[in-house]
Amino acid sequence: MRVEFWSDVICPWCYIGKRQFEHALQDFEHRDQVEVVHRSFQLDPSFPHGETVDVADMLAGKYGMPREQAVAMNQQMEERAAGVGLEYHLKDGRAGNTADAHRLVHLAAKHGLQDELVEALYKAHFTDRRSIFDHDSLTKIAKETGLNGVRETLSSGTFTAEVEADQREARDLGATGVPFFVIDRRYGISGAQPPEAFTQALTRAWTDAHPTLTTIGTPTETCTDETCTPPN
Repeated sequence: MRVEFWSDVICPWCYIGKRQFEHALQDFEHRDQVEVVHRSFQLDPSFPHGETVDVADMLAGKYGMPREQAVAMNQQMEERAAGVGLEYHLKDGRAGNTADAHRLVHLAAKHGLQDELVEALYKAHFTDRRSIFDHDSLTKIAKETGLNGVRETLSSGTFTAEVEADQREARDLGATGVPFFVIDRRYGISGAQPPEAFTQALTRAWTDAHPTLTTIGTPTETCTDETCTPPN
């Protein structure tokens, strides 16, 4: 069973959604047969490369609210994150273009390190207050996960087409925001849902893919190994 997870590495709800999904997957009976694939979704692909903006200022401008209200929103988000075991430090946080980070996620997929890198990028941005918007910082973070070929990928523009394709595919599937999960291309889950919602979706998808045989009628005799016995 395949679960595709569209997200942006500067989306606070995406990190929460990832952790909620992981809590559900941990208790899922068939978790060893679930493949998780991370897909790219940029909240603002038009944001200029090499520039960053204060997150509170960005939220205030986007929603037409006083900056103090945006700061309070970030504080509430820190509390929500703590509720699922995550540590957010959002005061004076910065936002920027995430295309380069997403390109590295595609590189990591080629080396079986995709989830490790995604987790490292989230932790760097939300917990450790490290930049994920410049090549030097991204290289350090990626190498800490054991990923090779980082500098070459960043300087060459490799995987740009894959990032853009993920973005288009999300729109085609009906995603207007992230986090967005798709199970076996049959079930979509939008938002950072509680673990129970993910468990329900995983169970339903598994049942659909592995239907239970229905027996019709009453057997006249039952055979076990080489011995046949009549029904009781």
